[in-house]
Amino acid sequence: MKRAAALVAAVALLPALAPADAGAQELVRPKSLDEKPRFHRLTGRQVLRIADRLEEVREERAEHPGSTREVFTKGPTLWQVSYYAKTPKGEPREEIAQVIVSDFNGGVVEVWTDFYVAWTMARGYEGAFGKSVNATYVWIPLLVIFVIPFLRPRRPLSLIHLDLAVLCAFSVSIAYFNAAEIETSVPIVAPLLAYLLARMLWVGVRGEGRGPPPPLLLPTHWLAVGVVFLIGFRVGLTFVDSNVIDVGYAGVIGADRLADGDPLYGGWPGDNEHGDTYGPLAYVPYIPFEQLMPWSGTWDDLPAAHGAAVAFDLLTLAGVWLLGHRVGGGQLGAGMAWAWAAFPFTLYSLNSSANDSLVALLLVATLLVATSAPARGVAAAVAGLTKLAPLGLVPALATHGLRGLPWRARLGRLALFAVPFTVVVGVTFALTVDDVGTFWDRTIAFQADRGAPFSIWGLYDLDVLQRIAQVLAVLIALGVALVPRGRDERVRLAALCAAVILALQLVVTYWFYLYIVWFFPLVMLALLGRDRARA
Repeated sequence: MKRAAALVAAVALLPALAPADAGAQELVRPKSLDEKPRFHRLTGRQVLRIADRLEEVREERAEHPGSTREVFTKGPTLWQVSYYAKTPKGEPREEIAQVIVSDFNGGVVEVWTDFYVAWTMARGYEGAFGKSVNATYVWIPLLVIFVIPFLRPRRPLSLIHLDLAVLCAFSVSIAYFNAAEIETSVPIVAPLLAYLLARMLWVGVRGEGRGPPPPLLLPTHWLAVGVVFLIGFRVGLTFVDSNVIDVGYAGVIGADRLADGDPLYGGWPGDNEHGDTYGPLAYVPYIPFEQLMPWSGTWDDLPAAHGAAVAFDLLTLAGVWLLGHRVGGGQLGAGMAWAWAAFPFTLYSLNSSANDSLVALLLVATLLVATSAPARGVAAAVAGLTKLAPLGLVPALATHGLRGLPWRARLGRLALFAVPFTVVVGVTFALTVDDVGTFWDRTIAFQADRGAPFSIWGLYDLDVLQRIAQVLAVLIALGVALVPRGRDERVRLAALCAAVILALQLVVTYWFYLYIVWFFPLVMLALLGRDRARA
């Protein structure tokens, strides 16, 4: 009997030993610190003594004189002790340290200080983003598969090899992120974004020559068959082992509110209070999925979010194939589709059921209609009203195809872009936004004040340098509009748009790996494609 009881206790302890589960339990304040809560072995007083002895806690409390502490049960097997800095009356409390203690043996499971307290996503909980995509036996083979068609063995010093290495190097950063080593993961990202920014400006301003795209290492039909198998793997993994982060959850909530005629901005549920931080068109594509698989009102499995993520991913894959085919024929189309299907960060977004592939889809669609000024205006408005950052592409898109035209014709083309753009923005706001002030507060104002440790600006005190960098990013967004381009120069347009997206991502405080898919299709087209020579 004793052995059986010990076995049961050991099984009960397993959740307490798993950091991934530690953040998912409900906190309950015990009625008394000196009595054991039901089914618990420890009292609150004992847990406080355990936490107070920790060196990290003592150091943090020494830096915050007058700090207070509270103890909570965290499910049936864990305790949490939270330490709060002394704050003026009426202001919200600032949690400065957090300790998770096992009720079974009084062992310390987790200790968090600094930004790790507020940002649970920085703690490296297993499977928090993308589930098993992060496993080395999935991620590394995908990286190898991704680069193979674009290698040039006869030219080992080709610049494309460095470009591919930079794209793959984001994997080093995310490996440190998954290990909760934010001080190492963050500094890796900025140089990679800066390199790609410089490379895209080089391609967009100087151009990379004319003629057919360089040959790929694998035949087109091999790539096509490989893409089919990769699609099956991606979709299968999504249905077997994926999750829905707050981004996908926000899409389902917003779709439900739009379908019911409720205000889109303000008054969101507490488990996703700031899910209304995106443009109104970020929620519209979720409506058919939410209507087919209605939201239950809680953060459950959210099948609508899974379905939408799969649809966004497959449509983007089809879009990059079509874009590559139009620019460089079947080989480039197959290469672009292969790149999207094999690049692990696109699967990372899919398996997180995020909406970032929707941004990529809309930017690819914008390039597909780039030869038409009115269609470009519509596409620019739709993309910009989804996640707002693509609004930075408006100058480049508005001035595309003006090279060689007289001034009167240029003004006419600008009007053909501006009128549809304005109409789409106006109609969208009229149908989805009840109060512009609330929209501003919940989206742009919230994002502008949002701090996060996932960029060099949030991790370090670099306010002055960040302001300078932001001014440079605005100048890049305006400056690329002055680069002369013909109407058929989609590769150059892709490079310039990628440069703007990269510049914006490089200067914002809140950056995350899901954003890589925004610029990835544009970067690949710029690296692999060639614009046709003018007649």
